[in-house]
Amino acid sequence: MTRYLHIVCLDVPWPPDYGGAIEMMNRIIMFKKMGIAIHLHYFSYNERGTPNELNQYCERIHVYERTTGSRGLSRKRPYIVASRINEQLAQNLSKDNTPVLLEGIHCTGVLSRLDLSSRKVVVRMHNDETAYYRELARAERSFWKKIHFRRESRMIEKYTWQLPGNCVYACITKDDAQKLGRTGHLHNVTYLPAFPSWQQVNGEEGRGNFCLYHGNLSVPENEEAAMWLLCKVFNQVRRPFVIAGKNPSKRLEKMAHLYQHTCLVANPGDAELNDLIRKAHINILPCLNRNMTGMRLKLLHVLFEGRHCLVNEPMIRGTGLEGACHIAATADAFASVIAQLFHQPFTAEEIELRKHLLGDTYNNEKNIRQLIQYLW
Repeated sequence: MTRYLHIVCLDVPWPPDYGGAIEMMNRIIMFKKMGIAIHLHYFSYNERGTPNELNQYCERIHVYERTTGSRGLSRKRPYIVASRINEQLAQNLSKDNTPVLLEGIHCTGVLSRLDLSSRKVVVRMHNDETAYYRELARAERSFWKKIHFRRESRMIEKYTWQLPGNCVYACITKDDAQKLGRTGHLHNVTYLPAFPSWQQVNGEEGRGNFCLYHGNLSVPENEEAAMWLLCKVFNQVRRPFVIAGKNPSKRLEKMAHLYQHTCLVANPGDAELNDLIRKAHINILPCLNRNMTGMRLKLLHVLFEGRHCLVNEPMIRGTGLEGACHIAATADAFASVIAQLFHQPFTAEEIELRKHLLGDTYNNEKNIRQLIQYLW
């Protein structure tokens, strides 16, 4: 007998071109592979539109308008939640007792409108959003955006205490699960690893000929990391350095071309970005957040596809992947490690270590079976 599942996504999951979309889309693909019929619900509020590519994976698709701007603000709920409260969504979910997967705390506003006594609901927690928005505020240069992010962080922290205790909360890292569990009233908090697009370690032995930083460069924390590498690290070590990512600012573009050994690749396609990661000799991923939260899928990307990976402690904290990375703390330390690694070949032994560390934990088929157990 066919099993049905409602999935409510905070955003359009296609194309899978950023961490949250990659996670959501890979779960949809795996549920389809397991023979589960999906009723997909998502909020459309940006240039991502309503892609036809989702039709091949879903039995039905419902699209809702997110209430953006001042209309989405609430005194009781954070903006990311209040702007996604939709009466039509609540009515559609209430037509049956089919299990529900809510993607992100963003989609939990509908819970107060559902009868939770007779159905299974899992909330996939993408992040510790309280800490995430606090860090967005710290990195943001716009005064008004900084105020908004600080308010949002406080509102999310208060709202977390209002979440119902009879849902399962599946966190993306063990640290996030432990922190959420400390609220006391949520008794079904569990750890469920990320669902990356990469399932085999493909890093090549030998040497590449440049260093690479990649990320969504329109995100303040990513631009901050790229600027830090340019101004604090690669002003010391004269090795070829490439920055790649979506929507870089004019400021970053200008800085990336100040030195002859640095450059920027704006808006690379998936194949081009993967090619850069595989050809780089050192993939460099510093995290300048004081409180790292969630799981950076770009870290998994470089560990599955690339050679040497250089990070700082916040980027790797709580992942169990320390053995697969080189770790530095300061700009001087990053420069020193880069100088040492640049002529050090990537070896078969390092590839085998990555297979051991990544293979079982980030196995999408194993993890979708675990999620299915929570839903039925």
